[in-house]
Amino acid sequence: MTTPYTPFRVINCNIERRPSLSRNFHHLNTSLSSAFKTILRELRQVPMQIDASGTIKNASVKILDAFVDSVFEFADQPLLPSQVTTNFRPIHFRQHSHACTDKRSNFAPVDELKEAVLITEIEGNIPDNFQEGVYIRNGPNPLFGRLKITKSIFGRSSHMWVEGEGMLHALYFTKASDGSWNVVYNNRHVETETFKLEKQRNKPSFLPAAEGDSPAVLSAFLLNSLRFGKVNKEMSNTNIFKHSGKLYSIAETDIPQEIDIFTLKTCNNWDVNGSWKRPFSSHPKRVPDTGELVIMGVDPIKPFFEVGVVSADGKKLIHKVDLKLKRCTLSHEIGVTQRYNVIMDFPLIIDIKRLISGGPLIKYNGEEYARIGIMPRYGDSDSIKWFEVEPSCCFHIFNSFEDDGEVVVWGCRALDSIVPGPDMGVDKFEWFSRRFRPLNSDEKNMNTSTEDGLLFSRCYEWRLNMQTGEVRERNLIGTKFSMDFPIINEHFTGVQNRFGYTQVVDSIASSTSGLAKYGGLAKLYFEEADTRFTLIKRHCEEPIKVEYHMFEANTFCTGSAFVPKHGGVEEDDGWIITFVHNEDSNTSQVYVIDTKKFSCEPVAKITLPCRVPYGFHGAFMPISLPT
Repeated sequence: MTTPYTPFRVINCNIERRPSLSRNFHHLNTSLSSAFKTILRELRQVPMQIDASGTIKNASVKILDAFVDSVFEFADQPLLPSQVTTNFRPIHFRQHSHACTDKRSNFAPVDELKEAVLITEIEGNIPDNFQEGVYIRNGPNPLFGRLKITKSIFGRSSHMWVEGEGMLHALYFTKASDGSWNVVYNNRHVETETFKLEKQRNKPSFLPAAEGDSPAVLSAFLLNSLRFGKVNKEMSNTNIFKHSGKLYSIAETDIPQEIDIFTLKTCNNWDVNGSWKRPFSSHPKRVPDTGELVIMGVDPIKPFFEVGVVSADGKKLIHKVDLKLKRCTLSHEIGVTQRYNVIMDFPLIIDIKRLISGGPLIKYNGEEYARIGIMPRYGDSDSIKWFEVEPSCCFHIFNSFEDDGEVVVWGCRALDSIVPGPDMGVDKFEWFSRRFRPLNSDEKNMNTSTEDGLLFSRCYEWRLNMQTGEVRERNLIGTKFSMDFPIINEHFTGVQNRFGYTQVVDSIASSTSGLAKYGGLAKLYFEEADTRFTLIKRHCEEPIKVEYHMFEANTFCTGSAFVPKHGGVEEDDGWIITFVHNEDSNTSQVYVIDTKKFSCEPVAKITLPCRVPYGFHGAFMPISLPT
């Protein structure tokens, strides 16, 4: 769903000039003395060959490690009511039993399988014209369980709730010569360089640097950078995408990792032959017709926002431009049309100056401006046409396209941001619980001071007139359900489409648990009005037609994807495929739902050999698999 983001480069900051920090450091000298004694003991054991640069470097890291071990204590992340107090083991990858009988929360991590498992339990039938290929979903699977907080003399720092090392869950569909289907499941961690480093150490080593007391976060920036050459871990836990025949895992904290689609083994980092060395969007977009890939990267120090275009063969960065923004906006997704790139500059801001002043690193501020930029494919910052829009938070868009002089953008929009969550000292459960509550009235009549329902996400339309500069915006749906994680038939990316699909938030379950849970799916008919509102319009809006596929009680989905029908003709010829988990039986399955009979029972329910935790984005990759 929504994605983690922390800064990646260290800036110079004079602590003595900032009273808010100098007060925090005033009493540290005495407290640090014992830590430095430990460092001195380590120094006595270090061979002092000043001409051996490698030895000096190793000695420096050893000294810094000793300091971190003495001053910082890793502790459990406080549990929300929906989570069970399970002590998670460090790295002991074991084979799962066939049955999922434990009662841990499905937000808890799982172990890696030792080998892929043939599925033997399928209710219903996989359609004959289903495509051979792989359904893959990414998501956080923390290597060290809940050890996500550090306590120290600098204060406390912690990860955001979306953080955790990435794990891929894959379902392989192959068709035998007799027409029967073989289905195989596998999972595997995305083994980034930082994953391998901590796995080798067999303990958490990177200090969390996203949330917390300002001195603690700033010290984490510095110490992580000095020890490991980067401010934070490479999570790679948000999305997967395919370009020029290769599969990549990505989170926008770093560049993508290439994945062997057959084994899920992590291969190499992908920096487009050394030409892209900054964060990389979790949602790059394929350009209609040309097959080029539009990417972006946001960074907390200038340049704040850059856009790139990668060649169709993936070998060259053929265009790169600094948008020269005046702030670092945490933009999770970029859009494309046939001629333009669509830039979402909304007021979810990463601000190091605010952190140094004692405030949060990441914060949504609805009092600041929001705008959408329409940029020619190979344009520069001066070529962007900006449209001021109503302040809100939009992480995900369905699609964007050109329509008779207008650029149309469809997305999922809320009045607050689910990332990063509340500031330190605020009750996280209460904060999330209130904001996940159902929306019982139209947002135009909401009293935002109550905080209730501010994370209620509605499908929304922006129409941007390229000639006049006029903006028209409206909700496309009512307030029955909150929705997010939009998907479409990817053959229609950048051109006008008729259908979209989302995961439907169970607002009651989400409010009760304090974490987002998706209790169903929705199919949106963008060109059809909901006939219930043709006579009585709500606030001059005529919501579009929506069809629902709701799950049984206490069953929730993640990573939904559209699978085009082999030989299909119409846009909605295909299936929605999704991982689901029943919390009563603690069983994980994959549902296959016919998009032409959307509200009907799934055509197939595939029971998995182990639990699959809730995660983020999924995709289906049609490929020929080895038999």
